[in-house]
Amino acid sequence: MIAAGPPVVVFDYGSGNIRSVARALTAAGCAVTVSDDLPTARSAAGLVVPGVGAFAACRAALREAGGDDLIRERYARGAAVLGICVGMQVMCEGSAEHADQRDSADVTGLGLLPGHLVRLTAPIVPHMGWNLIDPAPGSALFTDEPGQRYYFVHSYAVPWPPPAAADPPVADAHLRVTTADYGGRFIAAIESGPLAGTQFHPEKSGPAGVALLRRWRATL
Repeated sequence: MIAAGPPVVVFDYGSGNIRSVARALTAAGCAVTVSDDLPTARSAAGLVVPGVGAFAACRAALREAGGDDLIRERYARGAAVLGICVGMQVMCEGSAEHADQRDSADVTGLGLLPGHLVRLTAPIVPHMGWNLIDPAPGSALFTDEPGQRYYFVHSYAVPWPPPAAADPPVADAHLRVTTADYGGRFIAAIESGPLAGTQFHPEKSGPAGVALLRRWRATL
């Protein structure tokens, strides 16, 4: 049975839990297509960009698949995009994940979301498991219900608020930053105009993740 909800494309650029993400979106009431076809992805009501693994590999694969121009074009006209895990990270300004490798500097992201990724400073890395989040006031993705947990798997994150030595983020009345704490506070989810992203995996977060995707669907 095909869902009657808004058409959503899970962008298949070679990285991410695309089938799990598609199942969770279907459970949330979206009409889901998994595709690497740019016209299909461009015309959908919502675009989901998953991502797992290394930042640089996801960044290169996304660029090769035409994802850079796709995401920027959708952003420019206010069409919804949701990044998940590394799919969110690549929309930020950059990552230090590969800075310790020879001939590799800070890897540049799309720059549509604020912040640079740094390695988590917790005693155990990667951060793997359920974690509480602190929802941003006015968030469209979260309710005010306290104590909600989501499932994380990551070693790098965007510290929030930004380190004092960094340039302060550009004021954005539409920016909503949801945080979590694991060896320091970091961005767990972010909303900026048509762009949204989660550092955690909604598709691995059970009913809470499906409920979040249902709220995202309501914004389309």
